[in-house]
Amino acid sequence: MTTTLTEQTLGSLACLIPGATRVFRQYKLDFCCGGDTPLRDAALQRNLDALAIADELAALATDLASEPDWRNAAAGELIEFILERYHERHRDQFPELIRLASRVEQVHGNKADCPAGLAEHLWTMQQELESHMLKEEQILFPMLRRGVQLPQSQGPIAVMRYEHDQHGDALQRLAELTNDITPPANACNTWRALYRGLEELRDDLMQHIHLENNILFAQAATH
Repeated sequence: MTTTLTEQTLGSLACLIPGATRVFRQYKLDFCCGGDTPLRDAALQRNLDALAIADELAALATDLASEPDWRNAAAGELIEFILERYHERHRDQFPELIRLASRVEQVHGNKADCPAGLAEHLWTMQQELESHMLKEEQILFPMLRRGVQLPQSQGPIAVMRYEHDQHGDALQRLAELTNDITPPANACNTWRALYRGLEELRDDLMQHIHLENNILFAQAATH
């Protein structure tokens, strides 16, 4: 079974196995924007043991404490979950993260490991994500709720997928600015609180993109 799992894409595994996304985040495998990459290839790119990861996934497949399986949910139900769990959450996250980042840069700007430019980067991410979410809320999601299928929905979906790739690039830049969101040993409480919030933001945004790219948009292409 594990060999078969290595041949499947990260996106399909994230949909198939409840909890798989936690494993992928642990190994820093991009299951959202890089969801079309087979596990074997993704592991090879990071010098990881694909079979060992597949063993972990196989063990998860029998875990009763599973996450919701959205593959068979109606589009409207999944959209409502995305709006409540991710769109509203992101709007809550950014203002506080920007405030904390500004504080850390102000107080610790003379230190070599200070994340200089982080507050500005978060502000840019906030603006781009807000624009993206509004387009989904006002254009694409209403189309999908009405059952509009390809080719009418193809253009908006392509735009959203492209912007998801940009969000993935923004997360990569976030990791570069923060030593992969790892606070220094002598970090103050504000610094640590900032990085805990950034870790949560990264997890939320990756899961958000996964649900849209690999489930919601994929379903629109097959119905």
